[in-house]
Amino acid sequence: MANNESRPPFPPFNAETARVKVKAAQNAWNTRDPATVKLAYTTDSIWRNRDQFFTGRDEIEAFLTKKWERENGYRLRKELFAFSDNKIAVQFWYEWFDESGQWWRTYGLEDWTFAENGLMRKRQMSGNDVQITEEARWFKDGVNVDDVEILERDW
Repeated sequence: MANNESRPPFPPFNAETARVKVKAAQNAWNTRDPATVKLAYTTDSIWRNRDQFFTGRDEIEAFLTKKWERENGYRLRKELFAFSDNKIAVQFWYEWFDESGQWWRTYGLEDWTFAENGLMRKRQMSGNDVQITEEARWFKDGVNVDDVEILERDW
């Protein structure tokens, strides 16, 4: 099953394979390469990203292209929240700065559903953006995002 139209690990997930899937997604998104990221999704993948709804790899790529044109300095961390057979829930944090140089941290949750071939067929994201100062950043250059202690009350 390992070809361009599959992405191990495959469902059903256990704690280890779900964590592997989450970190693979984190690493792919941190490339900020929409053409690469879209390949982790089925050709007819359904997305809700905040208040936007779209379907398919072309729309995913267009969305991510616009996102990363606006969100400069993007650095993301994803953590496994829960899983079952072919579903994974993720909490995430990412930091970025806008065209004025203002830093932001986005806090959110994602709900993922996978096809048998390990590609994601549904993604729902809810997130909130919070202004932060340069000094408050967690994911500074040279820092491994997985080594940062996430402080639940640091907002």
